[in-house]
Amino acid sequence: MSGVVAEAGAVARSWLFVPGNRPERFEKALASGADAVILDLEDAVAPADKDAAREAVAAWLSPDRPVYLRINAADTEWFADDLELVGNPGVAGVVLPKAEAADILARVAVRLPPAAVLLPLVETGFGVARAETLAAQPRVLRLMFGTIDFQLDLGIDGEDEELAFFRSKLVLASRLAGVQPPIDGVTTAIRDLDRLQADTQRARRMGFGGKLCIHPDQIATVNRAFAPSDEELAWAYRVVEAAGAADGAAVAVDGKMVDRPVLLRAQRMIAEAARRGAA
Repeated sequence: MSGVVAEAGAVARSWLFVPGNRPERFEKALASGADAVILDLEDAVAPADKDAAREAVAAWLSPDRPVYLRINAADTEWFADDLELVGNPGVAGVVLPKAEAADILARVAVRLPPAAVLLPLVETGFGVARAETLAAQPRVLRLMFGTIDFQLDLGIDGEDEELAFFRSKLVLASRLAGVQPPIDGVTTAIRDLDRLQADTQRARRMGFGGKLCIHPDQIATVNRAFAPSDEELAWAYRVVEAAGAADGAAVAVDGKMVDRPVLLRAQRMIAEAARRGAA
């Protein structure tokens, strides 16, 4: 994968934020192995640097290297100027922070290039409560979960079982709206790869399909965690082979009954590995 927009049929796993005021990092981000790169005009950029960041991004954007933009929220003084940027060639999609309202998504959608998408970043109680509505809006590819701001908004201390209910809400809303599985929030402990792996595996178990990254060193761990392991692939091939040999009859693999949902899961796993070149 070239590292910016996932290949056809593949769901992007790793989404790397790059500060919009650090153009010297843009090319490095493209070469990092991330499935998608987000040039960030919001949290990673201080208020005094917002205009300079927008100018740097505008000067760098090119249809030859499509990237995503995280713009500033609709209630900020920078939103209107950011909207002037989102229609530029090279914008693959827009991450909208503090996403809560369909009309704001519509204001962004009408400015996008024809093939670009929307990624609502759900970071508030209102956003989670309206997740199904947000996911169902035109041009929305998938939801993102801004866990840090969400904890602040609800006064939650903890990001594991404390957020399980809300994570499940986003997974369900995505499925009901027919969009791709949601993207989980960042792991702030940049050098703690064990923690990152545990966080990513939890996200995968809960039905998420990707994770936000804040450093290139996180990408390989995230990509591996969302890909079928060698053991999982071996199991999937055993299931498919056994089901094919049974010709519709009941069959067991590793002492467990194989029914249609199990077979479909195995086939999906093999197909995903093939798309990634791992099968």
